[in-house]
Amino acid sequence: MTEVLSQDEIDQLLTAINAGGAETEEYKPVADTRKVKIYDFKRPDKFSKEQIRTVQIMHETFARLTTTALSASLRTLVHVHVATVDQLTYEEFIRSLPSPTTLAIINMDPLKGNAVLEIDPGITFSIINRLFGGKEDGSKSQQQQHELTDIEQSVMEGIIVRILGNMREAWAQVIDLRPRLGQIDTNPQFAQIVPPTEMVVLVTLETKVGEVEGMMNFCIPYLTIEPIISKLSAQFWYSNVRQGANPENLNILKEKLVKVDVNVVAEIGTIQVPVRDVLSLQTGDVVRLYNVKVSDPFAITIGGKQKFLCRPGVVGRKVAVQVTKRMADIEQDDFEELISDGEDLL
Repeated sequence: MTEVLSQDEIDQLLTAINAGGAETEEYKPVADTRKVKIYDFKRPDKFSKEQIRTVQIMHETFARLTTTALSASLRTLVHVHVATVDQLTYEEFIRSLPSPTTLAIINMDPLKGNAVLEIDPGITFSIINRLFGGKEDGSKSQQQQHELTDIEQSVMEGIIVRILGNMREAWAQVIDLRPRLGQIDTNPQFAQIVPPTEMVVLVTLETKVGEVEGMMNFCIPYLTIEPIISKLSAQFWYSNVRQGANPENLNILKEKLVKVDVNVVAEIGTIQVPVRDVLSLQTGDVVRLYNVKVSDPFAITIGGKQKFLCRPGVVGRKVAVQVTKRMADIEQDDFEELISDGEDLL
């Protein structure tokens, strides 16, 4: 708490200062403990932390699916997981790649532009070695880095196409992505899909095939992902109900509802009777339903709620009912009057 000086103390202090007898303390600058982050206007951050986190969640799913797919294809233990998700310029990404390497140019339809999937040479030749029947010793002699031959490139195309199928499933909650393999390059300098200063999001996947470890890098330019940038948020990602009805979501809902089983009951009427009367019921007994006439329609109950009116009948040798009207088309008062008066709906 700040100390308040009395009037006498103030007078004594002023007198001492005028007389030159007061000793002033040497000024000591207070150390600035604030954290300062250097901002480079040449490479502005275009992805928020929340968006980066959402991209990471999407590709964690992609990593799990890829682990399963590669393990089945190579008949060996494969492990893929997300190491980092960062944003940088495209030039920084290209400079960080070895040469030669495996660079797959990916068409991100329906998004505009392309993305790049880079597979470490060690992982590339380990995959090729396994598919050609090699051993899992991971020896350098069997995995020498060189330009891919036509046969090796064809083999890697098949592996990358399978990986892209997993990517479509991982992105399904955000967009119906249909990634397609465009071409495979080995020199990073030839893969100029965007200007060098363009910002990209880089997903680095640690990959282990047998005893060989390496990296897979998935580079997505901001220009490509910009149309769906608003969807890369926790609110959109975890929301089960999408705002606004669009044909895509309605079709998905209809497909899921088609296989749902519900109880459908044609209810003739109701009556309250003592339990002793129920226990004494026998074949041939008649239960009289009050306030119900023979000409009255039945109510069809679906999931415990009345939805339709119907008439009893027979189809072949089976008892059936014919739906005559939806309950939503009838006002509640009209329906009660209809039941009481026995009005003919047909």
